[in-house]
Amino acid sequence: MQEPSVASQVIISIIPIVGIVMGSVVVFFYILWGHRERMLMIDRGLYSPVPLDLDTFCLLAGILLAALGVTLGAVFLAISGFSYSLLGGLIPLAIGAGFLAFYALRSRHRGA
Repeated sequence: MQEPSVASQVIISIIPIVGIVMGSVVVFFYILWGHRERMLMIDRGLYSPVPLDLDTFCLLAGILLAALGVTLGAVFLAISGFSYSLLGGLIPLAIGAGFLAFYALRSRHRGA
């Protein structure tokens, strides 16, 4: 089997770096333009803040992180067994479980 050339290895290693940089630029300008839009709306007296729905955020984040943690944990367990790579799935699972527990406690407290 023939070894890949050095040029192809460099290109393959640069692709994720360029993707991360471009994604960061997009996120930066999204935040910057949203900030400028809010400042102009405040100047004109048209701004009304939207409150954060903490219950919905915690439920959504908890479900997504728990699902991600279970999936990654199962894949890492199947690939490498019980090793440190399994933490890549257990950490999001624990954070997701924490969000879901917070949602459950908060909804129970609000109902009482």
